[in-house]
Amino acid sequence: MSQFFQVHPDNPQPRLIKQAAAIIHGGGIVAVPTDSCYALVCHLDDKAAVEKLRRIRGIDERHHLTLLCRDLSEIAEYARVDNRQFRMLKAATPGPFTVILEATKQVPRRLSHPSRKTIGLRVPENRIAHALLEELNQPLLGTTLILPDDERTLNDADEIRDKLEKQLDLIIDGGACSLEPTTVVDLTGPEAELVRQGRGDPAAFGL
Repeated sequence: MSQFFQVHPDNPQPRLIKQAAAIIHGGGIVAVPTDSCYALVCHLDDKAAVEKLRRIRGIDERHHLTLLCRDLSEIAEYARVDNRQFRMLKAATPGPFTVILEATKQVPRRLSHPSRKTIGLRVPENRIAHALLEELNQPLLGTTLILPDDERTLNDADEIRDKLEKQLDLIIDGGACSLEPTTVVDLTGPEAELVRQGRGDPAAFGL
């Protein structure tokens, strides 16, 4: 049975953020609001939690999971970023974008794409998500909250509770989010490639 925290979207309560971080440290799966739709997140280094996250979403290891990072410098710790990529990221972050980059050795091999050795990364522009990242002092591993066999993202905490209360450890109610997921851009090639059109305007990447 999941816990349910109502967190202020502009001034997240530090006590609740600390409790949420403790749940994640303990292996919990948490529904978190972002600047796109809600996301499911867990601790980067918890193998069992990552496997549970994939089961809830109905995805395998070929589906890119995303590292939610605090800023560009943290992205550069987990992904190889050249000058061209850095300029594009600087123009587009924070914001509703997920970028695919080559993973560094800081990323556990089981989290990167099995053949391409790539990882999705983003810097969310959401105060609740950012407060949680600051409290944890490291990225969160996350994925868009779309249930298996469903094309619609979940953006309402009460609906998430109705559908997933027995599978999640915590639902953070920060108000309704956008129904659109992030825009996904692959930056591993010589030119940026649009993988998924979402809330973010791909013009930030010259697309």
